[in-house]
Order: sequence, then structure tokens, then C-alpha cells
Amino acid sequence: MTKAGSKGGNLRDKLDGNELDLSLSDLNEVPVKELAALPKATILDLSCNKLTTLPSDFCGLTHLVKLDLSKNKLQQLPADFGRLVNLQHLDLLKNRLVTLPVSFAQLKSLKWLDLKDNPLDPALAKVAGDCLDEKQCKQCANKVLQHMKVVQADQERERQRRQEVEREAEKKREAKQRAKEAQEREVRKREKAEEKERRRKEYDALKASKREPEKKPKKETNQASKSKSGSRSRKQPPRKHTRSWAVLKLLLLLLLCVAGGLVVCRVTELQQQPLCTSVNTIYDNAIRGLRSHHILQWVLQTDPQQ
Repeated sequence: MTKAGSKGGNLRDKLDGNELDLSLSDLNEVPVKELAALPKATILDLSCNKLTTLPSDFCGLTHLVKLDLSKNKLQQLPADFGRLVNLQHLDLLKNRLVTLPVSFAQLKSLKWLDLKDNPLDPALAKVAGDCLDEKQCKQCANKVLQHMKVVQADQERERQRRQEVEREAEKKREAKQRAKEAQEREVRKREKAEEKERRRKEYDALKASKREPEKKPKKETNQASKSKSGSRSRKQPPRKHTRSWAVLKLLLLLLLCVAGGLVVCRVTELQQQPLCTSVNTIYDNAIRGLRSHHILQWVLQTDPQQ
């Protein structure tokens, strides 16, 4: 690519006071570093070249006061073009510009502007108007600066609106995330409680299963003791009954013996025996003693009569 240094020799040789003329140099690239080394060159003419773009570091040439970029093939200006705050005169005649960068509104020193013969956006073209004389070019500079300030303000408002929308969206995302995290914490808390309850039930069941073998022997012992006491209580009445019958039988046997002895001693030939004599004496004495009772006397009297 052709640069000014190879086409026109040293840039200092082209410097005339504060003017540097690089027009008709067949440039397709701006020698920014060489220009930055010449801060005296406040007037720069780059017209009638083959420039299609300007590098971003071109905006660092803040010493420029007058700039001629007419009759090139520029399709757009750098986004930071507004950094050329000392620029007062700008010629963009016959390029391929459609719009201007928003930073163009920062060119507060701009007093003269020519945008003729560019395929400008209709709104921008209407604002720029014609630049057929000095007055119109000054009006063009003033109107375009005002228009770009409005555009800049609109874009700033739009940027702020987008930022606000993004902040709201971010807040909603954060709120949604917090709600999700809270829900997950609640789920984990519930699962933890359920797990704790399950483990507690398992522990209680295990503890209960260990107590059952201890209770069974006690129950069996209690049941055995109850059964024994019950059997004893059931068997005791028969024992009492048996004892009563035994005593009764014994008494009956004694009575039979006594009766038999009396009969033998009073009826048979054994009356004269010492034993029978004693028995008869006891019997007679008993009969005499009992006769003092009227009822018994009546019974005894009735008996012999029978």
C-alpha cells in the first residue's frame, strides 16, 4: 500500500509553516505515526486520494484545526472522531458517507462543514443542506452539530433505557434465582427432616425389637406364676373338701366304735369285764346328767317307748 513517505519523500519536506499538503498522493492509508510527529501541522490536506477508512489512532491527532478529506472513498469515520476537539474546518465533499459517528457532537470548535455529494441518510442530508458558499457551510456545521447532539442524547437515553431494562431483567433473574435457591433449600430441609424422621423410626423400631425378648420371659414367668397360683387356688377347695370328709369319716368311725362298744358292753356277756364296767358307768352317768334337760329327757323317754 502506498504511503506518503514512499510517494512524496519525507513529510517534513512537504510541511509549509503549519500546513501539510498530502493531496493527490495516491494514498490508501494515512501515515498516522508520521503525522503525530508533526504537531505543527495543524492544517492537513488529504484530498484526492484513495482512502476508504481512517484508523482509530487518527483521532489522536488532536492538534488538527483544519482537515480536508474531500474526494476520497471514505464509507465511515472512526467512532472516536469527536476527540478532534480543536477541529474548526472539515471538508468531507464527495465521499461515501451515510451517517456520522455520535461522537461528532463533541466537535464543539467546528465552524465549517461540507457534506455535499455523499449518500447521506435522508434526515442527516436534510439537516446538512447545501454548502455552496461560506455562509451555508457555517450553517451546515452548526445544524449538523445540533442534530448530532440530539442524536447523541437520544442514543444516551436509549442506552440508559436498555441499561434499565437489563437491570430489571437482572433483578428478575436474581429474584428468580433466589426463589429457586430458597425452594431448593426448603426441599433439602424437608428431605433432611424426612430422613431424620425415618432414622428415628428405625431407631425406635430397633429399640422396641430389643425390648421384646426381655419382655417375653417376664410374661412367661408371670403367666406361669399366675397359672400356678390359679391351679393352687383351684386345687385348694378340693383339699379342704377332702379334709372335711376325712374328719367326718373319722368322727363317724369313732361314733360307730363307741356305739359298737356300748352295745357290746351292755348286751353281750362282756358286761362284767372291767373295761365294759367302766364304759357302762360312763354311759349311765352321762344319761343321768342329760336327763336334767327337758328336751333331752323327752327324747330319752320317747326312745325307750319306741
